[in-house]
Amino acid sequence: MKFLFATGGTAGHINPAIAVASYLREQYPDSGILFIGTADHMESRLVPNAGFDFKTIDIRGFRRSLSPNAILDNVKTVGKLLKSEKDSKKIIKEFEPDVVIGFGGYVSGPVLQEAVRLGIPTCIHEQNAFPGITNKQLAKSVDKVMLTVEDAKKHLEPKNEPILTGLPVRGELLKKTKEEARKELGIPESAKLVLSFGGSLGAAPLNDAMHGILLENSNSDRIYHIHSAGTNGDEYLKKLEDEGFEKVSDGVLRKGNVEVRRYIDNMDVCMAACDLVIGRAGASSLSEIEALGKASILIPSPYVAENHQYHNAMALVKRNAARLIEEKNLTTESLKTLTDELLSSDEALFNIGKNAKNMAVLDARERIAQVIIYLVK
Repeated sequence: MKFLFATGGTAGHINPAIAVASYLREQYPDSGILFIGTADHMESRLVPNAGFDFKTIDIRGFRRSLSPNAILDNVKTVGKLLKSEKDSKKIIKEFEPDVVIGFGGYVSGPVLQEAVRLGIPTCIHEQNAFPGITNKQLAKSVDKVMLTVEDAKKHLEPKNEPILTGLPVRGELLKKTKEEARKELGIPESAKLVLSFGGSLGAAPLNDAMHGILLENSNSDRIYHIHSAGTNGDEYLKKLEDEGFEKVSDGVLRKGNVEVRRYIDNMDVCMAACDLVIGRAGASSLSEIEALGKASILIPSPYVAENHQYHNAMALVKRNAARLIEEKNLTTESLKTLTDELLSSDEALFNIGKNAKNMAVLDARERIAQVIIYLVK
């Protein structure tokens, strides 16, 4: 069997695709697997590093503006789109896949459209509660549509009934118990642990709102706090260092029971150990929160396409599986009030975490693979 994956742009698209491809490789070691992406985004590094063959097409999205520069860019994008369709067709004909799978990103558009035209079985996976433009269009013509959350269904017009599969999470995330993780981090049973982050690069609004809370928690003996400032957060770390935080290693500061890092490289341990997560609402992060049954305060990024993080967050909020603060309402005071409210109620933390756990799909890789294999057979 031959499987062709098309995905790119962000880790939220790429990593789930790699997880499924890795599972297929384990189950069908003689199969052929090829990824199509772009040369200038994360897939060009992540896919080859995972050991998969990789080919590129040149594609980008349209700019939503009527400015002269945007119009000129969009004209160029039309040219790229036409060429990407031709290049996709060539790659597909050379590889001769049994099925073509799209995991989102602009690159999925031309690849899946050409596969449909060529009569090859096709399927797509939508990570978010509010689908992106590419998947909205593809849903009308591909053979199967897979969803992370059921809420996405009402925004699509698929030719066949969508299938709820969930989103794969990293296997290492499920290996440690809370007790084991807290012991590894040195967190006493009597204390609460807050874990906060704004993504790998960091989020300035979250960092700013968190600043006063970190200073206050550094004097607390009942709250432990691990915060990631992000790889763009060096100035933030320097500011905290000037305010009394001690540099314990490169990119890691500590004061009292508060630790601020440039990047959290043991997220599996920190997530397992914590009582409350504070962060953005990307699909992958939410799937991890659900898998571990964690209470969370979600601050969706308003800068993403279709405001999809807000819709992702609301899928949990309306099930009492998370709390929400929109960035426009985010202040140190609003964040501290909600954080204190949750940390003071074991019942609230338990119920929110339990409801999040009820939303988890722990066999997402297997479910997605079953759909793919069904199309092959």
